[in-house]
Amino acid sequence: MSGAFSPPVINLSAMRARGWIIPAAALAAALVAAGSVAQPSSARAARETAPPSEPVVIELFTAQGCAGCPEANARFESVAGEPGVIALTYAVDYWDYLGWEDTFARPEFAQRQRAYRKPLRLRDVATPQVVIDGRRQVVGAQAPALQSAIDEEAARRVFPPEIEFRAGGDRVGVGSGRAPAGGAEVVAVTFTPGPQEVVIARGDNRGRTVRHMNVVRSVRTLGEWTGRPALYALPGAREPGQAVAILVQAKDDRRILNGAVLAPR
Repeated sequence: MSGAFSPPVINLSAMRARGWIIPAAALAAALVAAGSVAQPSSARAARETAPPSEPVVIELFTAQGCAGCPEANARFESVAGEPGVIALTYAVDYWDYLGWEDTFARPEFAQRQRAYRKPLRLRDVATPQVVIDGRRQVVGAQAPALQSAIDEEAARRVFPPEIEFRAGGDRVGVGSGRAPAGGAEVVAVTFTPGPQEVVIARGDNRGRTVRHMNVVRSVRTLGEWTGRPALYALPGAREPGQAVAILVQAKDDRRILNGAVLAPR
């Protein structure tokens, strides 16, 4: 089921036909503006006045069969609408053994979560977990810790490579910058913007309606980024209503250098 969310419409053909289009922060802020947060902190107020050119990317790893995940999903949704935030929800499949097969889970999402284990110095992975900019985690999406992490990452601006989409909507460009040790890659995360609800029939959450925000549908690596400007072909098989987040991510320590969102077609 889909909730009442109206993503912004980007008319690519009406854009000026120059090299790149769609500023990353402006589009990301508009796309994820599906929620509201009362009494913003000074850091959030500053982002509302002038969203940063480098959004904060927050990734929630959750599962419909995890008893503690619905509350974490709600806390995650409460910050997903902040300006300068790209929020993505990955459903993992390792809770399916409890009797309910997660309707959004894919093995590659759990693989992405496990890729953070070594850089974040974790003994193992667990849900619910939020990873912020690939640099740090908040277990259980606890509200004060999550908000503090977002505010702190928003203040950590390091002249990232620009990300902009070509006017045709079929390619994305990544500008020049300093590549991290070990190199970087450009990742395309296809997701459905806004909230979605699923009624759980079995397992620990049976009888509950579980709500997810910005559910990821696929993850694909578009290619390497070496620090020099480059163009990458976007995934072409998107369903109507799906958006694409482009992440420039270090291979070794998994930190996210920059992110941008292309709105649904």
